[in-house]
This record gives sequence, structure tokens and C-alpha cells, in this order.
Amino acid sequence: MKFSEQWLREWVSPQLGTQALADQITMAGLEVDAVEPVAAAFEGVVVAEVVDKAQHPDADKLSVCRVDDGSGEPVQVVCGAPNVAVGQKVAFARVGAVLPDDAKASGFKIKKAKLRGQESRGMICSASELGLEEETSPGILELPAGAPTGEDFRAWMGLDDHTIEVDLTPNRGDCLSLKGLAREVGVLNRLVVQEPACEAVAPSHADSFPVRVEDAERCPRYIGRLITGVDVTVETPLWMVERLRRGGVRSIDPVVDITNYVMLELGQPLHAFDRANLQGAVIVRLAREGEQLVLLDGQDVSLDASTLVIADERGPLAIAGVMGGEHSGVNETTRDIFLESAFFTPLAVAGQARTYGLHTDASHRFERGVDPRLAREAAERATALLLEIVGGEAGPLVEVASEAHLPEARRVVLRSARLEQALGKALAGAEVGEILERLGMRVETTESGWRVEVPSWRFDIAIEEDLIEEVARIHGYNRLPVRRPQARLGLRLDHEARTPLARLRRQMVARGYQEAVTYSFVAPELQKTLLPEAVSPVLANPISADLSVMRASLFPGLVRALQHNLNRQQSRVRLFESGLVFRGELDGLAQIPMLGALACGSREPEGWAGSRESVDFFDLKGDLESLLAMGGDAEAWRFEPAEHPSLHPGQCARILHRGEEAGWIGTLHPAVRAQLGLKAEAVLFEVRLDALTLGRVPAFMPLSRFPEVRRDLAFLVDEELPVQALLDTLRAQAGEWLTECRLFDVYQGKGVAEGRKSVALGLTWQHPSRTLNDEEINKLVDAIVNESRQHLGAELRG
Repeated sequence: MKFSEQWLREWVSPQLGTQALADQITMAGLEVDAVEPVAAAFEGVVVAEVVDKAQHPDADKLSVCRVDDGSGEPVQVVCGAPNVAVGQKVAFARVGAVLPDDAKASGFKIKKAKLRGQESRGMICSASELGLEEETSPGILELPAGAPTGEDFRAWMGLDDHTIEVDLTPNRGDCLSLKGLAREVGVLNRLVVQEPACEAVAPSHADSFPVRVEDAERCPRYIGRLITGVDVTVETPLWMVERLRRGGVRSIDPVVDITNYVMLELGQPLHAFDRANLQGAVIVRLAREGEQLVLLDGQDVSLDASTLVIADERGPLAIAGVMGGEHSGVNETTRDIFLESAFFTPLAVAGQARTYGLHTDASHRFERGVDPRLAREAAERATALLLEIVGGEAGPLVEVASEAHLPEARRVVLRSARLEQALGKALAGAEVGEILERLGMRVETTESGWRVEVPSWRFDIAIEEDLIEEVARIHGYNRLPVRRPQARLGLRLDHEARTPLARLRRQMVARGYQEAVTYSFVAPELQKTLLPEAVSPVLANPISADLSVMRASLFPGLVRALQHNLNRQQSRVRLFESGLVFRGELDGLAQIPMLGALACGSREPEGWAGSRESVDFFDLKGDLESLLAMGGDAEAWRFEPAEHPSLHPGQCARILHRGEEAGWIGTLHPAVRAQLGLKAEAVLFEVRLDALTLGRVPAFMPLSRFPEVRRDLAFLVDEELPVQALLDTLRAQAGEWLTECRLFDVYQGKGVAEGRKSVALGLTWQHPSRTLNDEEINKLVDAIVNESRQHLGAELRG
């Protein structure tokens, strides 16, 4: 929002300099982005009148003019502007005047000169030469006929002014007008705001145009007025053009300029239709799917059925609250206009402009909220300006309103105790009440504080905290006490039985993996390929079709990352990821934190001494077991053969933690690889993070001073028997003094029957307080052999 400082001071003028005023507005929560002069620096320019014009004898495009600059004698000047004419009031730079010059900091000085043999003492200026326009002007700046000859042009135009640009947050739509900003400045400085007179215009005739509102929920109030006999060919007054320019709005024609002016002044967007192009009635309704409308900017749009439009009996005329249509707009032949002033709810306009690639001043305001009671006042103000500038006769106001759909007055309770707690300071009740009343609120004092009725223009105030903010900013943030936050902070508990995720990440990095962060949503086709039975939520509004399903596993994201790397000639890939997976429907959704990893390519990085063998199931299992061991409770984990739809049969295992399923590990299924177009083999795992981080508290055990006893046992067992079953049986029979059980050999071949394998285990015993004898050890070994024979069919190898 840009506004002229001089214009603001006509409403309210505190005893503050420009920068102090900008600082005050910023400290009130309305951040000032820029303060810039409205015109470049120049001097020696006066208002003059062209009294004579003749063709230059030696140049077709030059004129020799004589101008009255108020000095007594007409001054001769050579001018090349095509629009110079006798009787014009112009901006004239006398000899010695200094004009803006981008190339020179000191400016461009006007001197006596001869142009093609003709003397020229001065210069008739264009708007761009005075720094009033950025683009080069095609002709000189024409001033109103009533401009006083000889008057200093800069002073007469009020160019010692500043444009202040305020960056408003979306909740402060009430300040998207000079009225709103003046109201704020008045409150901050305890000054009365002097609003311009805005009296109701008495109708000159009884003609009106019918209005029908079919969607009162989106348009609770619509006001229209027929104004006949207007002359749109007149020039917009210079004072209005200047105020629009300083507000960042370009002058177009007098009718559009007036509607824009009222919008800047009061904050109510308006629109004017050419009466000759309206048929039947003005109708406020939702568009019909596929209806076409050519907008004022020439864009031809196909309307969506959710778009609120202004239409007549033939079809749409405008997108409500956004932009009018080209067919019904005002042009130089317009003689009668239908003036629209309406209240559209923020939800009715929100997003509509962006849907059609637009952003207009009207949509910017309606999206943030316009005062629902402002429409009539704005219509009367615009009518008065139209009659003053373009003439014509006004008919009666036609209003269609639905009180049931208009916003109700909000009442909010503010407790004095809560206010003191939030501000850290006790404010006098009289001061609080005064602040709220100055903000336009109706205040009723209660035992605990105040009951406040919020004014219609403050859409952002709905709860007690909103009122606390208002009191704080008007009282002054810099007047509130500065206190350091106080809190009793204890040391964070370090659960020794838990392994932090950060340690697991470091371990994976140390083993050559890189962390991947993939989307929590994946392509439904990819998830179905890897997990055909998985059920997870489908996004109602996905960012793309390839990311429309919440992931039920980390596998799809890791596999997609593998594809991405392989497609970029990265043949050796090591990735891991931690994050949530989502299983089940929304009603019973389970969000499970997981850690997964994927490996592909050679076992070791390329090098002269490195192996070229590819990574396999056991390499990845070793990496996973290094994570399991970090919890100090590796014996709580088990791997058992099982089948998974995305993993290779025979190279796949279910991971169990204390008897419950905790994850999967295996080689990617060849059929899945073929379907995804992956030529390289990959191994991957995922484990529940809560199980992975859960371990046991370390406990100290004193070292025994007595010797160890070791026995090596080689068992012949069925080749399909998991070694884990043999280990479990061994530990159950080996007694409490067993300190280590190590698998050191697995053999199949000569000397071992077909379908059998030899498993060699090293067992170590040590007593804490004495030396174990052979009889005790032999008894334990016999128990192990007998139990293994009976339950596992194992035989001791000779």
C-alpha cells in the first residue's frame, strides 16, 4: 500500500517529521518498506502560459513560442513538442533553472541557447523531464487552465512530498486505504481524524437498473446506481492524477480514475459498467461451467463453476471482486454508467484471481476483508466525484442485502489479569479503555476486565489475545518492560538404554552410507509394485500425480533414489533414510518411525587393491548387525527366513525383536527389478526405529583372574537348519559360566553327506572365583550334544 504523506496529513497531521512518522507506523505493526520523494529535485520551474506559437523557419518539427512566465515580458523559447498550443498552461524552466539529470548528481542547468538560429531562453517541460514519470513523455505537461501564471511549479504542485510504502500483513486489510492509515495515525497520536465530507447525493431522476443476487452467502450486500449523461472525454483533474500516481496507480480515464481514487481513499473497490451494454438485470451468481469472459486486460478466460460473477441476462460481465469484462467496460462513447459497490466475502474471492493468473487491487482487498458497512458510503463518495468531474445525473441507490449473511458484530472479553500477565506490566483501566475506544471499539467495563464490541472493519480481532496485541502496540512496545525469560531448566535425561538416532546415523555414515531424504508420499504405481498389499492414505490434493500416496514403507523412496543415481552413471550407491511410514486408512492410521538402507554396486570403492565383487545380502546384514549391537542387546534380535513381495525368495529374512516383527532385509526381487528397469542388483532393509533404539543399560562385571576353558564342537546338521537354532540350543545348555560362543566355520563338501553341513562353534567358559575342571566342562558339552541330537538331529562330527 502506497500513499502520499501530504494526502495523509489532510486527514490527520501529527507533529512529526516524515521519518518519525514512518517509524511510528512501523512500531505500530504496519511495517514501512520505503519512503521516497514523489518527484526528483529541481528548481527554477514556474507555471507559464503559451501566448504565441509560430513555425520554426529552418526546422519542420520545431516551434518558436512566446510564453508568459509572470515576469512581465513574454519569453521566447524553441519547443519540439507536438502538443504545444497557444493558451496552454505549462511548466516552464527559466534560464538558470536546474532539472533532474540521471547522468549528473548536480542536475542539468538551463542556459540561453540558439536552436537552428532562433534564440531560446528557457524550456517548456514534459512530465519525464521533471522526474514525474519514469518513461519519456511524448509531449509537454499540460496544466489546468486555472493554474496561476508565475507561481513556482514545485510549490503549486506540492511536490515536496513523500510516498510512503507500507508492507501490510494479510490480517490488516483495514489499512489498505488512506482512511484506515489515518485512523491508525490518529489513534497513535490521540488526534481527531478529519474525514472529507461524504454526504448522500440526492437523486436527480428515478431511473434505476434492476439487481438480483442469487448467491447471498458470497455477496451479502450489493449496491448499484445509474448515472446518466456523463462525459467521459473530459480530463481527469491533475490533483487526482497526482494522488493516484503517488499511490502507485496509473491514470486511465476519469470514471476509472474516480473508482480507483475512492478505493485508495476509503478502501472499497468499485466498478463502473457501460449501461448501454447491460441487458435485463445485473445478476450476482456463480458461473456456469465453461462460460467465456473477455477481461479488461484482453484475456479470454473459461470460467469455473466455483467462480462468483456479475452477469446480466446474456452472460457474465465481470469476475466478482477481481476484474471487469471488456464488453461491459466504460469507453469514450459511454453516456450512462451503472456504478457497482458491493461486499463480497473473503472466501468468495480468495484464490479466484490466482486461478486465472490475475492479481488486482480489488482482489487484494476483498481477499483480506473489506468493511461490510462501507459500500454505501463509497457509492455516495464516488457519485459526488463523478457528478463533479464528468457531470451527469444520479438515480437512486439500489441495495440488495441479506442481513443473515452479513458478518455479525463480534464481542470479545478481555481480562485485566490476563493482560497484565501477557504484557508483564499493569496498565491503568482508564488507559486500556481509552485505547480500545480510540480504535473504534465499544467498551463495557466488567468486574474482571472489559467486554468489547469489535468494529466492522477489524476482521482480524476475534479472541482475547487479539485485544492484548492491540493494547500493546498502541501503548507502545518500547514502553513495555524488558525481562529475560525465566524457566527452571533441568538437565535432559540421558536414557542409557536407548541409542539416539544421531548415533545410528553416524554409524551408517561411518560404514560408507549417505543419508537420503525422500518425500513422504510416493507414486501409487511404484508402491503397488513393491508392496501390492499395502494400504495407506491417498492425498486429496497431491502436488503431482507421481506423489499422491503416503508411503507405507521406506522401500519406494529408496528405490526411486537408486533409479535417480543409476540414471546418472553412479554405479555404486549406499543410501539410508529415517522417517515415518503410514499404514492403514485415515481412521486407524498408524505412523511408524523406521530406518532403512539400500546398497548397490561393488562391495568396496574402486581402487587398485579393492575387490570388484558386488555387495550381497550378508554385507548388508553385517551393516545392520552393527546397528543392532549398538544397543548392547544383540541377542534380542533374530533373523528368520520368510517371503516378502519385493524381496528375492531365499535371500530374504524377517527381522524379529524380542519375538515381534520389527522389519525386513533382503535382495530386491528380480521381477521387481525388471518391472522398474533396474539392471543392477540391490539389497535393502528397513527396521522399526523404536526397536532399534531400544537396548539395555550397560552393567559392569568384574574381570575373572582364573583361566578360560575353550571347547570347539563341529556339528553335522541339515543344510536347511538355521545356525541360530543351534546357537539357541547351545546357550540354553551351556550354563551360566559361558562367556562366548563363536561360529568360526561352515563347511559342505567332501566328507560331509549330501544335504548336510558342518557347523563349527567355539565355546569359552570362565568362572569368576575359581578354575573350572574337565569334569564340569565335559558334563556341559555332553548336555549340549544330547540336546542338539534330540531336537535338531545334529551329530557331532568326528
